[in-house]
Amino acid sequence: MPLTFGRDISHEGRPLRQPSSKSPHILIIGGGVTGLITAWVLLDRGYHVTILSKSWVSDEQRLTSQIAGALWEYPPAVCGQHTDKISLAHSKRWCMTAYHIWDAISSIPALSEESGVRMMPSDFFFFDDVENDARQNHKMTEIMQSGVRGFYKGADIIEDREVNPEYGAVDAYELMAPIIDTDKAMHWLTSLVQRKGANLVTETIEDDLINIEDSLRARFMADVIVNCTGLQSLTLAGDKTVYPIRGGLIRVINDGTAFPKVNAALTITADAASSNEIVFLVPRNDNILLIGGITEAHKWDLDLTLDSPIIRRMRERCNNFLPGLENARLDADYPLAQGLRPFRGTNVRVERELRRAGSRIVHSYGHGGAGWSLSFGCAEDVAMLVDQTLARIPASPMAARLATRVKRRSEIVASL
Repeated sequence: MPLTFGRDISHEGRPLRQPSSKSPHILIIGGGVTGLITAWVLLDRGYHVTILSKSWVSDEQRLTSQIAGALWEYPPAVCGQHTDKISLAHSKRWCMTAYHIWDAISSIPALSEESGVRMMPSDFFFFDDVENDARQNHKMTEIMQSGVRGFYKGADIIEDREVNPEYGAVDAYELMAPIIDTDKAMHWLTSLVQRKGANLVTETIEDDLINIEDSLRARFMADVIVNCTGLQSLTLAGDKTVYPIRGGLIRVINDGTAFPKVNAALTITADAASSNEIVFLVPRNDNILLIGGITEAHKWDLDLTLDSPIIRRMRERCNNFLPGLENARLDADYPLAQGLRPFRGTNVRVERELRRAGSRIVHSYGHGGAGWSLSFGCAEDVAMLVDQTLARIPASPMAARLATRVKRRSEIVASL
């Protein structure tokens, strides 16, 4: 049974299950959304938790988790980079766990306001009938069967959203999706795990964790270490397949004065767009609209400006897609957000350390642009791997977990 809000985790400022002096202690490395939600899940299971990070949520030096577009998506996501079959199969389960929990959070008005989580229409546009593209039709069918709310397919969405008819979109579908104000949500998550008892330590680690596992565990009296460091896993997990995909978002005022207020996420995904040129328009909150997006693999420098050719092209593309957007006023305080999505060669890794027998390290990284979308699902699997580690069950790769789930599902179907 998947992780459930209210039963397995609570927004109250105390753990659902109070730890005792004998409860295991978990050291989480990484203070982004993956680390914080992992901490939340483990705290409510009755573990002691310390989170170690080189930096924390800030309105000046924003974390990658704050810069993210944070539109919930069914994989593969808008940027189109999640293609590994094993990771993709896990991600389809992870994203639905997260979907239902974000939906539950948004359903409580005061909590929705405090956390910055809302459910809003999310529309996807296509240059051909979805049924004519086997891959897109398969994804749409999975979405329809997944349990999302408010699914509707129809070309009338194009006119309803005032999309430029000359842009070329001929088909569309819509669903209700979590849209997250990441600045507000990261402050809320950080406060929540602290109130539940997490200890926050500011420190930078610059070595492969298997080289310092014993000393870290001794120093923090940790029974298990959980790595949630994103791009730092290039070093901390010794994973040479980790790489960034640079992204950028223009922030404009979305109050209905300079152009008609946008009240839904409007997207053309990389695998549906010509030349992989994404359209990504997402209301961040009541007053800000995000305009994107771009995907630049292996670009490490955060040196984009509003005059960078790729940013200018992105803005022109979105202006052409949605007439009136060319009149939008920039957010004077924060006009351009840019960050590095943490990808890896075989996509998301939620797995125990396999290079050292008996290691007590669990990894959760490589989420790319889907950290918010996969958050609670990945955290649930991390908790399971922590339990297995403490029980001294031998580690196994992600592929083995998937095979076990498929076998179990087949046995259930056969018994019906």
